[in-house]
Amino acid sequence: MPELGEVEYFRKQWGKGLNKKVLAAELNADKKIFRGTDAPALREALRGAKLIGSEAHGKQMLFRFSKGGWLGIHLGMTGKLRVGAAGAARLKHDHLVLRQEGQSLILSDPRQFGRVLFHHGKEAPDWWRDRPVEILSAQFTLKMTGQFLLRHGRAPIKAVLLLQSGFPGIGNWMADEILWQAKIHPRRPAGGMRPEEVRRLFVKTKHICRVALRIVGGHDGDLPETWLFGRRWGRGGRCPADGAALERATVGGRTTCWCPCCQRAGEEFN
Repeated sequence: MPELGEVEYFRKQWGKGLNKKVLAAELNADKKIFRGTDAPALREALRGAKLIGSEAHGKQMLFRFSKGGWLGIHLGMTGKLRVGAAGAARLKHDHLVLRQEGQSLILSDPRQFGRVLFHHGKEAPDWWRDRPVEILSAQFTLKMTGQFLLRHGRAPIKAVLLLQSGFPGIGNWMADEILWQAKIHPRRPAGGMRPEEVRRLFVKTKHICRVALRIVGGHDGDLPETWLFGRRWGRGGRCPADGAALERATVGGRTTCWCPCCQRAGEEFN
């Protein structure tokens, strides 16, 4: 599933359409990716409008158009944005195509766990205004992080890191990376960590988001080899820090990878 860095990368793909007029909006209105959205209104409002700006927040993207068009996109598990040729044929899973002079802005989503939202008006829609604090903003503080962990104190910390209401943009691989770098076992109860552990978690969360945005969000490049990221995907991986065999299990409903030496658990977590 695209996470904070990947979302920023895909947002930038459509940046090639900035200040260009939409000649036609083609979409599969009956697909569940448009659930709850007035797809005909979207098609009508965007025709003839210019893409004038975009931004990302966590796993969400917003594209602003002239004439009061606000297009929200959540990529879900398999969604992607790309730019194709002006007359590119729509592929099977291309559910939204914005035709511009010389190119097409395309949203594809094979499994349709993503979402397309649309609003027409002068002010930003409620679904964009009512957002949690961004991790890299000054408002995302150590105190706020600690309070959020306590509110979900009985849940394993891995599951809490995936809650978008507190950690917008964090997904499975980023949560594993944060916990590995902070040396915290994924099954630790979120409310049972010591102050120094909460601080480490906070610092590593900010750091990993910053690096992911620069490398993945900037040009879809490779993350540092010293990170867990490159070792966590397949069986037989070893910890980049000490060479120990990595362990895997389902924690908080998600496949989780950790190092049993770097991230020790007490008996109560086994």
